[in-house]
Amino acid sequence: MPDQRPVLYVAACALLDADGRVLIARRPEGKPMAGYWEFPGGKIEPGETPEQAVTRELREELGVEPCERCLHPFAFVSHPYEAFHIVMPLFLCRQWDGFPQPTEGQEIAWVRPAKLMDFDLAPADWPLAAEIRDRL
Repeated sequence: MPDQRPVLYVAACALLDADGRVLIARRPEGKPMAGYWEFPGGKIEPGETPEQAVTRELREELGVEPCERCLHPFAFVSHPYEAFHIVMPLFLCRQWDGFPQPTEGQEIAWVRPAKLMDFDLAPADWPLAAEIRDRL
């Protein structure tokens, strides 16, 4: 029998600074999955590519402007939550304009790849964090 949960398509990005640290954000109170850490990103809107969605979300959430050609596909996850199933590509980005600042009440942290698993990550972000830890 097919799974009846809706599939949610989102795109996320791991911003990497010159020191090799990765930016993660903690979901603020009042949002679903509040308190979990995650890679910035969000829903892919109708007509958007994953790259366009990541660019828009980074602009909205962090006030930074990555160039789309600087977004490099890295990994993806397909993960079942109770109410939906998420499919999420993760991009790496090493160049952007602006300084990341939380604009939606979230907390941000720059983390060494080896330390990512020390954070209370959203379940779908765990395998992506493991890929970053193991490959970067």
